[in-house]
Amino acid sequence: MAKRDYYEVLGVGRDASEGEVKKAYRRLAMKFHPDRNPDDPEATERFKEASEAYEALSDADTRATYDRFGHAGMGQNGPGGFGGGGSNFSDMFSDVFGDIFGGGRGGRSGPRRGADLQYTLQLDLEQAVRGDSVSIKIPTLVSCHHCGGDGAAPGSSPTTCPDCDGVGQVRMTQGFFTLQQTCPRCRGSGQIITDPCRPCGGRGVMEDTRHLSVKVPAGVDTGDRIRLSGEGEAGPSGGPAGDLYVQIAVREHPLFSRDGRHLFCEVPISFPDAALGGELEVPTLDGRVKLKIPPETQSGKLFRLRGKGVQPVRGGRKGDLMCRVVVETPVNLSADQKDLLARFRATLEDGEQSPKEKSWFEGVRKFFDNLTS
Repeated sequence: MAKRDYYEVLGVGRDASEGEVKKAYRRLAMKFHPDRNPDDPEATERFKEASEAYEALSDADTRATYDRFGHAGMGQNGPGGFGGGGSNFSDMFSDVFGDIFGGGRGGRSGPRRGADLQYTLQLDLEQAVRGDSVSIKIPTLVSCHHCGGDGAAPGSSPTTCPDCDGVGQVRMTQGFFTLQQTCPRCRGSGQIITDPCRPCGGRGVMEDTRHLSVKVPAGVDTGDRIRLSGEGEAGPSGGPAGDLYVQIAVREHPLFSRDGRHLFCEVPISFPDAALGGELEVPTLDGRVKLKIPPETQSGKLFRLRGKGVQPVRGGRKGDLMCRVVVETPVNLSADQKDLLARFRATLEDGEQSPKEKSWFEGVRKFFDNLTS
């Protein structure tokens, strides 16, 4: 079967740069690598085809020969016969797959970064709206002060790993494939601790409780996160610390509820105030304000107090306070009060003072008429 043109295999033009060739091969290798496509012979063949093409086009001399003579200049088994001399395919392969599978030619992984932590911070609504500075205690791992974080006992120091020569990566050859993986002996650190620090057991970190002050910006809400860089767990063997993410959770408030930048509250009013109108004092987070109730106010009426809501943490116009009035039915009436209400009820004209009641009963009548018709 005739071989396809190497440029066509990689999907690049003949004027493609070395970087473009490598990028194209990396994409195909990631897609068709046998480890990612078990029991797929077609993927294996596509992977071999792409590898052969990259071997030819990644080397300047081999590429020049191919451009001049085509496949005839590559020999019977392709460029260099896949390790048949005069080819840097093994180095090339480990270089590319070091990028794909974590590592690179001569690439030492170094000390590992510490884990990120998350802390849920409970706030009152007032704290969330106005901002605050809150002290918290975090159980975490800190760098061992006995060994300075390198894990070796005082007076000693880590030594270079003999298996990887301090690189942190070892190579494994399987046929014409050369793969790199993290050194199993030093776990990628490139160092061996022969005399570990006793207090930390050679880990370089110890358990501790840290006291931190968290600055909460004004306007935060439930679900917002504050990132404290470097305040997470210390990395093993002197590695850098992770980050601390403070998750905001705002407690329920006895008077107000929040929806974004707006606040809501219910204001109970008496029946006479709802009927005759009046003026009430209502609470806001900035203090008390006067709310004018017009005559004939119905229960559930929403009044807006502009600018009495929340200033969003990410900027924008300050929200409003929505006051929903709820007409309260009087209880524990005296005999005289009941008599007054009875006489008042007798003076009400049918439907004139209660338009909603009248329309509701008319709707009920039509509903039953339709059922019986």
